[in-house]
Amino acid sequence: MAILTIRDALNQALREELLRDENVFIMGEEVAEYDGAYKVTRGLWKEFGDKRVVDTPITELGFAAVGVGAAMAGLRPVIEFMTFNFSILAADQIINHAAKMLYMSNGQFKVPIVFRGPNGSAYQVSSQHSQALEAFYANFPGLKVVMPSTAADAKGLLKSAIRDDNPVVFLEQERMYGLKGEVPEDDDFTIPLGVADVKREGTDCTIVARSMTVTLALQAAEQMQKDYDVSVEVVDPRTIKPLDIDTIVKSVKKTNRLIVVEESHAFASVGAEISHQVTEHAFDYLDAPVKRISCAEAPMPYAKNLEELALPDVPKIIAAIKEVCYL
Repeated sequence: MAILTIRDALNQALREELLRDENVFIMGEEVAEYDGAYKVTRGLWKEFGDKRVVDTPITELGFAAVGVGAAMAGLRPVIEFMTFNFSILAADQIINHAAKMLYMSNGQFKVPIVFRGPNGSAYQVSSQHSQALEAFYANFPGLKVVMPSTAADAKGLLKSAIRDDNPVVFLEQERMYGLKGEVPEDDDFTIPLGVADVKREGTDCTIVARSMTVTLALQAAEQMQKDYDVSVEVVDPRTIKPLDIDTIVKSVKKTNRLIVVEESHAFASVGAEISHQVTEHAFDYLDAPVKRISCAEAPMPYAKNLEELALPDVPKIIAAIKEVCYL
């Protein structure tokens, strides 16, 4: 096992897939000579050249369209958005073309494309750069939506996304790029899309968390074990669409309680969907109402103290565990 940051794990995945398949190429703002806004593409332009790692103007709609067309022609583009907030400018191409082309062409055109970049909050980048967009993209049939929380997951899931014949929205978290973890030293290491992972075994309460909130959930779980001898299970879906609801339901049937922690807003969220499906499939097993912890229902503040108040944190998760466990 190698110890890598999430940033370097993603870089390794991209390099290995560029080497493996000559149809793979990367396109986006500052991905080439500048090595990427967050250095995920560091060194790739020097190694693979202008045709495989392509700098673009600040035109998300334009280069997303080029990517969709290239995918329809048989290539495998990886489109980087400097932040997924900017992907909103390319939503027509992602939603109306990439997501629908296989269906509307009666299977004649596959669209093997990955749209990737940082999603959710960063550090004091304010309202227009701090949105969590997973529920938005997961709402549209034809798109797969992936959210890694560890270095190993980042590498394995990205490689699977690039090899997939469907459009994949791959959402990273800017706050997590520097987090380190063990990554298998295997050029062919992949993690299948649509398979959740139990990050921590437990018996008293299930927390379903994703991306940045997985780390928070694990910290809260350790604290509850230490202070109250409460055993918390942490499930990471890893893929939002398709959602591995079976693993989540199995966990809830074991622990009889569910907390969903997410960085996005609560209304019409992935957490709302998980809550509904668990209620539908495991209602008789629940010993407490499902509890959700989400971002504040407001545009993200710029001020550091207000930003911290708006986001999920360990104390909020601990309070929720106490509530559902009647402590």
